[in-house]
Amino acid sequence: MKSNVIAIDGPAASGKSTIASLVAEKLGSYYINTGNMYRAVTLAAIESGVDLTNPGEDVFKKLKKKHRITYVKGVDGKPVLTIDSKQVNLEKIRTHKVSAKVGVPSKSLVVRKWLVAEQRKLTKLGTIVMEGRDIGTNVFPHAKYKFYLTASPEVRAKRRLGQSGEVLETATVESVAKEIALRDEMDSKRDIAPLKKAEDAICIDSSDKTIDQVVNYIVNAVSKK
Repeated sequence: MKSNVIAIDGPAASGKSTIASLVAEKLGSYYINTGNMYRAVTLAAIESGVDLTNPGEDVFKKLKKKHRITYVKGVDGKPVLTIDSKQVNLEKIRTHKVSAKVGVPSKSLVVRKWLVAEQRKLTKLGTIVMEGRDIGTNVFPHAKYKFYLTASPEVRAKRRLGQSGEVLETATVESVAKEIALRDEMDSKRDIAPLKKAEDAICIDSSDKTIDQVVNYIVNAVSKK
């Protein structure tokens, strides 16, 4: 379990998704975006008419009974996120409506246990590059390869602004930075699996690095081990 997992953690807009997908491609492994799984739960809740202002755990227990959210191998061999065996529309879970609420189910004990159990099953695919906020600390604490990506608040805000649908059309670097800071605080202070760097993870600040530089660094680090 620990030898075929490459864990990549980090805060919002730190470049995890782009970096992890390219690392997986270079290593011929499977890329798993766990953040999208929490977004899928958020979407399912919204479409079920759930008020995510202050939901109780019973709400998420009902969602768990009603839905199965996981990754399956697609026709091209790459992992595909599904809700009840139907492929998830990634643009739909990347809207500001979902982004603004995803922090709520992320701090639910029911949701975290539900999705972590699914994430651990994905090692059956083969070598996986899994990115999120608690992969190296909670999902696979014994993973052989652990990395923690970060970047300055301004750089992260600019990256988020460049992601289609993620923010409102009227958003500015300042407003996005404020939203990111709020999400960071929520993630790092939650009682269950808070966002933090694993003690044995390699920290990479990508503020002044290109995507290729970060990808190559991780690939080389994995190859050396």
